[in-house]
Amino acid sequence: MVGTTQPRISIIVPARNEAKNLEIVLPLLPDVHQIIVVDGHSVDGTPEVARRVRPSVEVITQTRRGKGNALVCGFERATGDIIVMFDADGSADADEIPRFVEALLNGADVGKGSRFMAGGGSEDITPHRRLGNWCLSTLTNVLLGTRYTDLCYGYNAFWRRTLPLLDLPPAHLDVDDGEMVWGDGFEIETLLNCRFAEQRLAVVEVASVELPRIHGESNLNALTDGLRVLRTVFDERRRWRDRSRVAVARLQPAAEQIDSAIAPSSALG
Repeated sequence: MVGTTQPRISIIVPARNEAKNLEIVLPLLPDVHQIIVVDGHSVDGTPEVARRVRPSVEVITQTRRGKGNALVCGFERATGDIIVMFDADGSADADEIPRFVEALLNGADVGKGSRFMAGGGSEDITPHRRLGNWCLSTLTNVLLGTRYTDLCYGYNAFWRRTLPLLDLPPAHLDVDDGEMVWGDGFEIETLLNCRFAEQRLAVVEVASVELPRIHGESNLNALTDGLRVLRTVFDERRRWRDRSRVAVARLQPAAEQIDSAIAPSSALG
């Protein structure tokens, strides 16, 4: 996938106690510019396994807790032109990466994975999680004017140049040890999707099939993390409104100056 005419690709793999899964997942990833495993303070030897099965991998330790913080740590370390978000549990299919890259090469700013569009699917999602995702996706589409079919899915790719527009919580902040800030948790996927929309980025959904986790249990809690997603949607809607008001307030003095400058000349006519 790497060539003189191809963009450089950085794959970000957040991993917390995923040693058994990385044994299987990392060898399946394509040879790209950069693979970054972001370790979430694992106790099962995740960093050592990552380096053993994929010697070229870069392993870093996240600065706080949560999937969101892990991803941001990876984003800040990435040097590729394209960033691919890839789960360590085996639920993401590495063979789909070219689809996401193709969407970007065809003009999209973001390739957003969707399990619920034609060609997509899930072998892992439960009925109540499916219903919750549909409700949250619908709410987001109504409030933010988006057309997402799958809000809560973390398989995405985007051009690294868009990162400054997203205003994500920096990896390094002066907070108490172990403290999480908003955006550090599983709400990161929703936060990203809201910021993509706020910045009017061109988002193209890419059909994706979610595979079952290979080993272990997910760190996701459908209820508490669902509530965090819900809060994120409302917070982002409020953020949009506040930023719009500020923009209007900044433009108003300039508009008044223009009006005052035009008024005398109009009177002379």
